[in-house]
Amino acid sequence: MLDFELCIPTKIYFGRGQCARVGEIIASRGYRRVLICYGGGSVVRTGLLERVKSSLDAVGVEHDEFGGIQANPTSERCAELGHYARERGSELLLAVGGGSVIDTAKMAAHCVRTGLDPWDYTEHRAEPSDSLPVGVVLTIAATGSETSDSAVLTNTALGVKRGLSSEKNRPLFAIMDPELTMTLPPYQTACGVVDIMAHMMERYFTRVTHVELIDRMTEGALKTVVGNAPIVMHEPENYDARAEIMWAGCLAHNTLFQTGRVGDWASHKLEHELSALYDIAHGAGLAIVFPAWMKYALAHDGEAKLAQFAVRVFDVPVSGDDAADAAEGIRRLEAFYRSLGLTTTLTENGIGDTDFGRMAERAVALAGGTLGQFVPLKAADCEAIYRLAL
Repeated sequence: MLDFELCIPTKIYFGRGQCARVGEIIASRGYRRVLICYGGGSVVRTGLLERVKSSLDAVGVEHDEFGGIQANPTSERCAELGHYARERGSELLLAVGGGSVIDTAKMAAHCVRTGLDPWDYTEHRAEPSDSLPVGVVLTIAATGSETSDSAVLTNTALGVKRGLSSEKNRPLFAIMDPELTMTLPPYQTACGVVDIMAHMMERYFTRVTHVELIDRMTEGALKTVVGNAPIVMHEPENYDARAEIMWAGCLAHNTLFQTGRVGDWASHKLEHELSALYDIAHGAGLAIVFPAWMKYALAHDGEAKLAQFAVRVFDVPVSGDDAADAAEGIRRLEAFYRSLGLTTTLTENGIGDTDFGRMAERAVALAGGTLGQFVPLKAADCEAIYRLAL
């Protein structure tokens, strides 16, 4: 186990009806003008936006609105949000939505007082310092951005997707009401489940030894998601199953499961190249890329940990042949993704091999020449993984 530091300062308000407290929570911290950030029309259709505004009105907190934040959020839209917040004199950004809205608010918060472009931060031309606080009302269990230190944006002009990890990205508070996820379309719920699992698996597959506690915690969280996902797909208003998945999503990406180890993150970087070019949903892309990465890792000295994953998460019987057990675990993972209504190949999404070389080169270049830790990858290795995903 490696040395580590852990600080997760976001205050969480979890449970039914917690969004009604948003005005009280903000006013108690002394903020008097809030900019509400949201995505498409779902928060309007469900009445959530009006409930949030009513809660703010009740305590005299002034508020403005900034909607239209899309999935795979762009740096261009993020820059517009930062400019609008500066123009309106906003004191806090309130992200009402999922990871795309939260990530946009996080990155815009760094720009309000400095006037810089969000891409200056993703490219590390500047580091966050004088950032506005961000609050969250979570509407989808997926990215874990509600307590994480990370944010991801797409630069449409360059056709690239980049992330920033910084303690300045941690929200001030997060309201997590599982009931708010009950109106999600099945596809969004499924993509969220895949994203949650991927955040755990990126950390799970490590070469660091003597990390049994976090291994066991991660395996338990993965089994919880695998067990509850079919329930919410068939019973979308099952509160208990929704709550299990929402809390698992938060734990998956707040760095608790990363303590004492070095994660891999190759699958995420490979998927970022995929969704940047083809605008595929992040979770849907991970359902394609992660099994392909596992198959490649299996052939490159990864059979022991992959077999452990198969046995402990997907209940593969121990055969004494790690490679065989690992292969069965990968098969069961793919079958699980398919049971959620997702595809596991690029071909099924109409994506061929035209851009594999370019995608592989960019992913490796961003990582400084070698991508991943569990199995270090060069560009040729990345291209081979994309081909396994066909």
